Amino acid sequence: MKNMTLSAIARACNGQLVGEKDCAGKEAAGVVLDSRLVKKDYLFLATVGERTDGHNFIDDVFEKGALAVVCEKAPAEPKGPYILVQNSFEALKCIAKWYRMQLDVKVIGITGSVGKTSTKEFISSVLAQRYTVLKTEGNFNNEVGLPLTILKLRDHHEVAVLEMGISNFGEMNRLSEIAKPDICVITNIGQCHLENLGSRQGILKAKSEIFNYMNENGRVCINGDDDMLLTIKSVKGKKPIKFGFHPSNDVYATDVVSQGLLGSTCRIHVNDKEFQAHIPLPGEHMVHNAMAATAVGTLLHLTCEEIAEGIKAVQSVHGRSNIIQHKKYTIIDDCYNANPVSMKAALDLLSMADTRKTAILGDMNELGSKEQDFHKEVGSYAAAAGVDVLVCIGKLAKNMYEGALHANFIGSLFYYETRDELIAALSSIIQENDTILVKASHSMGFENIVNALLQ
Repeated sequence: MKNMTLSAIARACNGQLVGEKDCAGKEAAGVVLDSRLVKKDYLFLATVGERTDGHNFIDDVFEKGALAVVCEKAPAEPKGPYILVQNSFEALKCIAKWYRMQLDVKVIGITGSVGKTSTKEFISSVLAQRYTVLKTEGNFNNEVGLPLTILKLRDHHEVAVLEMGISNFGEMNRLSEIAKPDICVITNIGQCHLENLGSRQGILKAKSEIFNYMNENGRVCINGDDDMLLTIKSVKGKKPIKFGFHPSNDVYATDVVSQGLLGSTCRIHVNDKEFQAHIPLPGEHMVHNAMAATAVGTLLHLTCEEIAEGIKAVQSVHGRSNIIQHKKYTIIDDCYNANPVSMKAALDLLSMADTRKTAILGDMNELGSKEQDFHKEVGSYAAAAGVDVLVCIGKLAKNMYEGALHANFIGSLFYYETRDELIAALSSIIQENDTILVKASHSMGFENIVNALLQ
């Protein structure tokens, strides 16, 4: 890792390096928090978590060949160099912030209420047509995951595509200070994390903190179809690049043709040019993602042909509108997270199926004082979306059930208080050839439902 000597790391995190004199100039080959991931010459950060204390594994990581450890408690009998700090999580952020500045790499920061992960996949796929790209994996988008992603960058990487997720004010400011994005992308301003952020205006304010540490010559790409984002007129003296369906946007799409669950085709217009795009993932929101990727690709000098190839090559992510073709039925695995906007988009996606449509929906968390109303609204929306079977699971989802009932839902309607109760009843609800949407907030553990369906 470039310039990542133990002495430099200790300075970056204001830590005390303890070890043999010749250890200061040794360079770390990688940085991890999980002792199971330690390899030769890796730096291990011993953190104190809710369930485990990384300090208990310090001896083990040295046996695996670790170069050194960062720790809050000095080892009684150290088996190698260590850097003593007050807080290992804060040290992680400081180290990543310093390391970011050592690298000549373009950083794309992506935030928004809905669609961050799928937009990241589109942008990464497009940019990979010309550059060596590192992207956020899994849910590594917070104040632990983002620094760890940055610390995976190596000299051969030319672009980093980073998902940046928050739930409160100030978090995005800290993430931006670490990432220092060159291009910022905001997908939309929805209704997630209202419990902490209060309103869509509060969400916009919190998301806009991403601009605070953006490169002075950086650019911003926003969804021009979002009323809140349209209030952003200028960032660091430059107008945002807008993408959306209306021709007034800098990047816009026409001639959109849905191919159901197989995706869609459209013509994308940018800089007085246009090209035909095949979008392999279903849903109108995926067209938005393709336009976002076009905006970023154009900023980084890709040709229309390269952008089209990148869009065509994008793949779905587990738990994010992932279409699974089972021998008995089709599963739309969208169980990673949920809020009112993404729930409605997922129901729109389900409505494209030409089979019996079954929606298995659960609680949406962190919606604040209007959480009951939002759940009722989703239930009503499901009734209007042509769903044949609606299954609501969870205490909050009881409101979803009631919303569907009051909207005169004409299909089969079920309510279960727990996920396990539903799993026990699955065989009596699901029919062969169904298309089944599975969606709820991550804490509901709906991946267990997907696994049960795959049995």
